[in-house]
Amino acid sequence: MTSRRTNRYESGKKNFFRKKSFFFWLGLILGLILCVVLYQSSVYFSKDESCMICHVHPHAEESWRLSVHMNNKSGTKTSCVACHLPPQTDTWAHYTAKAKLGIKDVWSCMFKDSAKYDWESKSQLENAVKYIPNESCVNCHHNIFPQGISDDGITAHLYYEENQEKLDLQCISCHLDVGHYNPNYSHAKMSGIPGVGTSVDKPVFTTATDISVFEDYLEQIPGTSVSFKMVAVPGGTFRMGSTPKEPFHKADEAPVRNVTISPFFMAEVEVTWDQYWAFYANTMSEGRTPPETVYARNSNPDVDGVSGPTPPFGFPDQGWGSGDRPAITMTHYAAETFCQWLSLKTGKTYRLPTEAEWEYAARAGTETPYFFEGSPKKYSQEGFWRKFISPSTDMISSYVVYAGNSRNRTQEPSAVEANPFGLKNMLGNVMEYCADKYDPEAYSKTPEEVKDPIVTTGTEWVVRGGNYASDASDVRSAARGATQHDAWLKTDPQQPKSIWWYSDIRGIGFRVVCEPDASLNAR
Repeated sequence: MTSRRTNRYESGKKNFFRKKSFFFWLGLILGLILCVVLYQSSVYFSKDESCMICHVHPHAEESWRLSVHMNNKSGTKTSCVACHLPPQTDTWAHYTAKAKLGIKDVWSCMFKDSAKYDWESKSQLENAVKYIPNESCVNCHHNIFPQGISDDGITAHLYYEENQEKLDLQCISCHLDVGHYNPNYSHAKMSGIPGVGTSVDKPVFTTATDISVFEDYLEQIPGTSVSFKMVAVPGGTFRMGSTPKEPFHKADEAPVRNVTISPFFMAEVEVTWDQYWAFYANTMSEGRTPPETVYARNSNPDVDGVSGPTPPFGFPDQGWGSGDRPAITMTHYAAETFCQWLSLKTGKTYRLPTEAEWEYAARAGTETPYFFEGSPKKYSQEGFWRKFISPSTDMISSYVVYAGNSRNRTQEPSAVEANPFGLKNMLGNVMEYCADKYDPEAYSKTPEEVKDPIVTTGTEWVVRGGNYASDASDVRSAARGATQHDAWLKTDPQQPKSIWWYSDIRGIGFRVVCEPDASLNAR
């Protein structure tokens, strides 16, 4: 009996190990097969053709084939994953990024309507930096000083190499068009003068507009074919700032004061590229003019003595278009110099608006957050519920170019309606420089009743109105902002840095005001 039990035990033990061995080898074989399948799937879904299955951008394949990563003298082809995924040398980062992007792509392909995508916004730098790992650029471009690189390129690359951690800059920030060709994009120094300001189809003005009454007029800049509308803004008293009851109120908007404003003229729209290029063509500086020389020249009352901007790197219109679109990326100093040039050309006194004048003009007789109906909460994208419920846009989109309708770029003045004073784009499109220095406690340092105030002490300048990328909460009439001079020049490799152009802000511009003489004010 014992022998039988022992034999059955030994037999069962052998069968157990045989089964265990069978399942081990079966699991090993299936595991190897699964690894091979996953690897082959990974290889297949890393091909350009497979990327095109989900990426239905109407120009993705076309612009990619025209780019220098595909269409180049060496004949070397750069695939999609080489740019859009971390290099395979970092296995974990590469495959986790691949999995995340793959799941997102499949989800979008299955459940989203590609016809509703805003492709123009997705091609902008703000979106591109999310999907181009810097490590991938460096993995291919071992030599950032290749043969044929310009002196400006060497200077820029040395600056970025020495300050890489501080700048936190990605290669794509300057080389946006290398992966997808964009004929309107350029990051090299602009050569020549844009062909605007005079035209064979338009008369060249010989005199400025004469003003005899306090009413709207069309200013014409002598020596150019450029003209622009100035609106007569009547004087009056208004409540400047906002109370804590206003949605999205901020501390620097209080306390509310009663401010009296003298009459003035204000440009109907922000200074356009046509106007700014006329100034550039008439005053441009060759080479790197030292700031002290520029300041000395600009104190000269002769028009020819006004020294204007040096050539910018790239086209500052970002390829969005010139003409009537607002001029952007200039510094506050450049805006002030433009006003001086315009004053000398026309014989009038043009300048930047004070902060009080700006808000008075933006409100246009109203005391609500906007000069049109609606609460900021109604229009804002901020808040938890906005992930599920879209904000209202109909009313605000009629008057403001902001994050909800801009396609992440500036728009022409015709895109919006004017406020009750007849001024366009006071809110949104581009932030506008004011003549005041920024002080977060400026309102509390002045009397409750004040006339024509201006703040002259501080390190940064006031900017107002928000821009095309702003949320509705930041384009309220009372909302205040300030320049960030160092941050906006962070990636400028020049030494000394430009006093004319900012390298790291696009949504900044200005509009001008004109002071009426005493005889007009008395009427």
